[in-house]
Amino acid sequence: MKKSILLLLIFVYACGPGEPKTLIEPWVPYDEADVIAANAEHRSSRMRYKRVQSTYKDRNDMWAAVANQIAYFSAEEYLALKPLILEKDIPSLQQSVQEGKLTYEKIAQWYLYRIVQFENDKDKALNNMISINPNLVKEARLKDKNRSDNDHPIYGIPVILKDNIGTDELPTTAGSFALKDNNAPDAFITAKIKASGGLILGKANLSEWANFYCSGCPNGFSTAGGQTLNPYGPKEFDTGGSSSGSGSTIAANYAPVAVGTETSGSILSPSSSNSLVGLKPTVGLLSRGGIVPLSSTLDTPGPMTKNVIDNAILLSAMTGKDPKDAATQNSPQQKKYWEEATQGSLEGVRFGVIKSYLRDSLYKLNVEKIAAMGGIMVEFEFERTRLGGFTNLLNADMKEDMVHYLAEYASDNIPFKSMDDLVAFNRTDSAKAMPYGQGLFEGVINETTAGDDLITLRENLRETGIKYFEGPMKEQQLDMVLSINNFGAGFAAAAHYPCLTVPMGYIASGQPRGLTFIGKPFSEDRLLKMAYAFEKGTKARVIPQAYN
Repeated sequence: MKKSILLLLIFVYACGPGEPKTLIEPWVPYDEADVIAANAEHRSSRMRYKRVQSTYKDRNDMWAAVANQIAYFSAEEYLALKPLILEKDIPSLQQSVQEGKLTYEKIAQWYLYRIVQFENDKDKALNNMISINPNLVKEARLKDKNRSDNDHPIYGIPVILKDNIGTDELPTTAGSFALKDNNAPDAFITAKIKASGGLILGKANLSEWANFYCSGCPNGFSTAGGQTLNPYGPKEFDTGGSSSGSGSTIAANYAPVAVGTETSGSILSPSSSNSLVGLKPTVGLLSRGGIVPLSSTLDTPGPMTKNVIDNAILLSAMTGKDPKDAATQNSPQQKKYWEEATQGSLEGVRFGVIKSYLRDSLYKLNVEKIAAMGGIMVEFEFERTRLGGFTNLLNADMKEDMVHYLAEYASDNIPFKSMDDLVAFNRTDSAKAMPYGQGLFEGVINETTAGDDLITLRENLRETGIKYFEGPMKEQQLDMVLSINNFGAGFAAAAHYPCLTVPMGYIASGQPRGLTFIGKPFSEDRLLKMAYAFEKGTKARVIPQAYN
């Protein structure tokens, strides 16, 4: 029997019918001292690692969930299907299914094979996945059989969830040791995705507890998943956070789309850092029910994708009023955002251009491109102000909201009732639970803002955020504002303004940058139209070469 080796890690056998074609070599934890030493002097303190691998999870548990699903999927099939799947948008995948060139089963297997191909190689692993659905291929097979049941374009498409979003198939850990056995039910948005026919491929790594756990620690680190890396420059470029794994997985083509969450910058930052389209919706457009919280005042899930049309499709699949989340009661009815997006034009749209940002040559170049496509560029500067009490808000909200989550959504086997319980538990095994400490958690339990003072703080921050944008937008009659990456995300969060970042190119080092469109509440349809027209006219995204 002839045996060939794919990347030295996946063994592919040329064998007779009935015999496995692919076997996964066991993952062996490695000495990461050299990696840590190599980054010890990195120019960014947040790229100086103490850990790279998970403190407690065995990657072989993930491979056990995958092994049978790709056992009869070969390297030859992977390469043959690659032109039909790699970097393709959802409409293209659906067209190939309709034409008989693909099945949902083969799409699912292709992505699983690709994940193993890279994540089982210590030199290429991005550490961006925490768990994988053991029934993905079986569920995809059922989608092939029942194709006429649903006409939503997300039907049969694999979706990755950030691991603070509940799903029946897998634990919801928030990247932590404390919630490693949290078998929480589907979040509201997960149930909506499934109702439209979407498949949950697995859970993405994240900055533990949505980047509100350890002070100054690297973006993308969690004890459950280890250190998420950026495919455009592993160990060189920051992944952004906290939806780091959602960004890294989609940039590396581990699935067509992913869901992230944002409080302030946590979708915009990893999307722009990984050359993706990332939408931070208006707070209340999408439910937060069943998502491990940071701040009920500011939290929202949102789609992270390689292109605008997929972003619109995933957004549409998640919308809906959740009776358990009062913020969604003003949410518009479900729309076919993907149909509306293609009708966009930049002609005559008044864009606010931030004067000081024009010193950024990439921003300036893209402003000029939009002007050439008919946009009206209006230069201005924001009034200098600050969001006083922003951290107090996050502390106070998390202190209250975690109690609610643990009581209403966490599985019955989770013993914790409050933030104090979580902090005490982490102290019992600091090596596994908090290699970077838990400085921000300590701030949460020590926060005293509550009651009427918290209500007033929320109102003041909202007013400050709205004033920050409304002043220049009214004075200059702006339709939207153009920003960079997650710049100004705190003010947009406070104002509940939606933001949509789109790849605008790469700086000299190869690090991605995003142009971010900021609009008024519930203007997602217009943001998607403008972003689609911009994307069509620029086509800036390039696949990371090491993952091509």
